[in-house]
Amino acid sequence: MVSRLAPILAALLLGACAPVWAPLPPAQDAQDSGAFLDEAETLRFRQRIHAFYQRLARRRFNTLETFNDPVLRDTFRSIDLFFDYYADFAQALSDADFEKSRPQEAVVLDFAFDSPTSARVLVRFSGKDGRPMRFGTVYLDRLDRWERADERWWVTPERL
Repeated sequence: MVSRLAPILAALLLGACAPVWAPLPPAQDAQDSGAFLDEAETLRFRQRIHAFYQRLARRRFNTLETFNDPVLRDTFRSIDLFFDYYADFAQALSDADFEKSRPQEAVVLDFAFDSPTSARVLVRFSGKDGRPMRFGTVYLDRLDRWERADERWWVTPERL
């Protein structure tokens, strides 16, 4: 944890304006995190995660319209897992002071395979600062776990 904070602290001390991130470390038991899957499967995974996170951008997360979106729900193996993810994400947006709980942009920074059926995805959300008299941008970095089952990749949040 301390090693992941070092680049952020260094950037703050040097007065950097842009957010800093560090790439995901490979799985502890894996020499090459990309060696688990062939190129075609890696490309399918990349397309699936990008489509999911782009679906999260430019949407308000304190509305029934987003909560009832069937495409978002279809990325989770069960409705309960969707509820867990949605509640956690909506709270994180609120805590990060996103205006109207709406991220303007979602960028996948990195992903790493831990096994042929498990991956971690680091994504950065950015949006307008919702606090009064603050006209800047706020950021939320999120690390999500994805698992492969039934020939598909699914977001697998931790249970609340």
